[in-house]
Amino acid sequence: MFSELQPRPADPILGLSVKFAADSNPNKIDLGAGIYKDEHGKTPVLACVKAAEQFRVDNEESKAYLGSAGSAAFNTAMNTLMLGDHKVIAENRIRTLSTPGGTGALRIAGEFIKTCKPGATIWVSNPTWANHQGVFTAAGLQVKSYPYYDYENKCLDFDAMIEALKQVPADEAVLLHACCHNPSGMDLSREQWQQVAELAKEIGFLPVIDMAYQGFGEGLEEDAYGLRLMADTLDELIICSSCSKNFGLYRERIGAVSVIGKSAEQADIIGSIVPAVVRVNYSMPPAHGAAIVETVLNSDELTQQWYGELQEMRDRINGMRQLLVNKLAENGVTQDFSFITRQNGMFSFLGINPEQVQRLQDEHSIYIVGSSRISVAGISPDNVDYLAKSIASVL
Repeated sequence: MFSELQPRPADPILGLSVKFAADSNPNKIDLGAGIYKDEHGKTPVLACVKAAEQFRVDNEESKAYLGSAGSAAFNTAMNTLMLGDHKVIAENRIRTLSTPGGTGALRIAGEFIKTCKPGATIWVSNPTWANHQGVFTAAGLQVKSYPYYDYENKCLDFDAMIEALKQVPADEAVLLHACCHNPSGMDLSREQWQQVAELAKEIGFLPVIDMAYQGFGEGLEEDAYGLRLMADTLDELIICSSCSKNFGLYRERIGAVSVIGKSAEQADIIGSIVPAVVRVNYSMPPAHGAAIVETVLNSDELTQQWYGELQEMRDRINGMRQLLVNKLAENGVTQDFSFITRQNGMFSFLGINPEQVQRLQDEHSIYIVGSSRISVAGISPDNVDYLAKSIASVL
């Protein structure tokens, strides 16, 4: 059975990590992986997470299954985190399930859409997270794209985006990044969110909101603006959220898929179908990460501690954006890189060509994705001078 198998190329981001690990250059820099790092290059365990884990160790009484929906306490806490006191919660129109990370949420969303409409199409931004197309294709959806980023002018190509979305048929799905767009870092303004919401209502396409970075952009409330506006405007909505970044729970694989229906009765039907989709996929979600998050969010003290730690991460990333721009100028770079400071989250396109990307790797041991996307979180006060000099040398 296995004799005809052919090897597949390594994932472009994971492959970079392998090359980085094997590089002996003491000045090497990994700007490929989308993982938060502190100023020492470490991905820390948050203090609030350590406290919640200790609480779990001291109080957990069983390792029994939680069921396909996962932890009810986690699901409720996530609804509040994402939506605040939104009317869809009071009207009992939302059904949320714990999932293995944000990727698991996206896969379940895709399979749920396929259940609703076999052969359905989902539209994703160009560019988008490298794994979106693979996840949705594996779930049985057709994948198309709409314009999003203007590479030449280093900004959002909103007019082209709107014109493309006007062509999306009713009952097809459109994936939108709630904040901290991966990989461009360019987010919709409030006025632009309003236009997209009105267009979705007029046409009847289904928005699927990928919320992987809440709190990493402008703040927890600010980053949820577009999502909440969509919930204000539309009867139906899917949200895929992740706790990997804002809680630093990468390896715990905890996220959530939330489906909003136009009535409590429709939500009950949704609530019977999505667990059935989960059941034939991974059956039950992991419990540990959910227990950590619900413990933090249900404790005033730990929640306040989390707010502080999250702000430290956000401020560090934004500080590195500005510092890199300053250092490039100090090294005689006349090309305008100020766009980096106008973006949100962990990612940015440098806007250099593939040859320059390869030279950074070969000559300077600086590892970034071929598209020139960098993870800003990989920059630190200790390596930014070397990084800026290296970029200047290949421009």
